[in-house]
Amino acid sequence: MDSANSSFDWAEDLLPVLRTEGIRHVTTVPDGGLASLLKKCEEASDINVTTLTSEEEGIAFACGAWLGGEKAVLFMQSSGVGNCINMLALPSVCRMPCLMLVAMRGEEGEFNPWQVPMARGVPDVLAAMGVTTYRPATAMEIGQKFASAAGLVYETGTTAAVLISQHIVGVKVFDEEKMR
Repeated sequence: MDSANSSFDWAEDLLPVLRTEGIRHVTTVPDGGLASLLKKCEEASDINVTTLTSEEEGIAFACGAWLGGEKAVLFMQSSGVGNCINMLALPSVCRMPCLMLVAMRGEEGEFNPWQVPMARGVPDVLAAMGVTTYRPATAMEIGQKFASAAGLVYETGTTAAVLISQHIVGVKVFDEEKMR
């Protein structure tokens, strides 16, 4: 995480945006890069957090919430995008809004080579599925980009994803001592 992003609490900044947009449901396959935001959502009495077994369940959940008159967002890391490809047809064909927040892995500083190919493909894969992507350059832009994405999906019945770069969420470090 660079110094410009380390002092700004983007998770704290994003929580009011969720409320302003009327998002009451957060679905997630937990990720370390989103841990602070997930903790804040879990502590909020007006937001329900549902832990998924696989990311594509979040797409179905968002569509079901919309049909029930509510709004949901899917939080995941970039490797989970690959699990969503087929399911992204649902909101596209049915013209239902679907909003995603993706913490990127496999970018500069990544220790795990398995994360790199999907990270490289995420923007193109999402574009191929008709998903509009937003890439905040700094932690301070995340709330604004998320609000823009939410406005787009809820006004047009489309799908959008906010991709948070690894330089913002921080690089995971492998701790050999914890593995013993």
